[in-house]
Amino acid sequence: MQVPTDDEIRALHAEHAPSREAFDLVYTHCRIVCDLAEHVIAAVPHIQPLDVALVRAGCLLHDIGVYRLFDASGRLDHTQYVRHGVLGHELLAGAGMPEVLCRFCSCHTGTGITEHEVRTRELPIPPADYLPDTLEEELVMYADKFHSKSDPPAFLTARAYTQKVSRFGPDKAALFEKMVERFGEPPVEKIAAEYGHSVRH
Repeated sequence: MQVPTDDEIRALHAEHAPSREAFDLVYTHCRIVCDLAEHVIAAVPHIQPLDVALVRAGCLLHDIGVYRLFDASGRLDHTQYVRHGVLGHELLAGAGMPEVLCRFCSCHTGTGITEHEVRTRELPIPPADYLPDTLEEELVMYADKFHSKSDPPAFLTARAYTQKVSRFGPDKAALFEKMVERFGEPPVEKIAAEYGHSVRH
């Protein structure tokens, strides 16, 4: 499989972004997640072998479905946000991307979504397991947890995300804490300073 280049991925974002503001929000977040993932990879050599190019592409593509949640006035529909992964998967599949890339969209939300959760919480997505199957998918999911597209965008420490995800249950917080033990915490303070974003502790 030929992994798309950074320029090709940027062009795909530009094609589907409904506005410059949407592009700046989503594409910048994807670039930040890529930076976070690369810091994790550099700091934890024992997670090799790893397809680093695939991780990079996954980071840059994972949130492309968010563009489909902007309404005509440019507002993001947060009530349907859980759909962004499935929408991204559909968008990439429609663009002819292989399944291995499409899955970075549908399998990165939170610490993963099970079919049981879709049904019991009546989530507006097709009943299925949306869980990482590969190390590359898990790493993209993990790096994504340290940056939020909030207004204004902000970085999160591991402690801040643990508190955030715990509202979905202690099992979710425990899953994330296991990932922190495995991958380590990226240097959010350092990267946040480079982007001029705040850090939530």
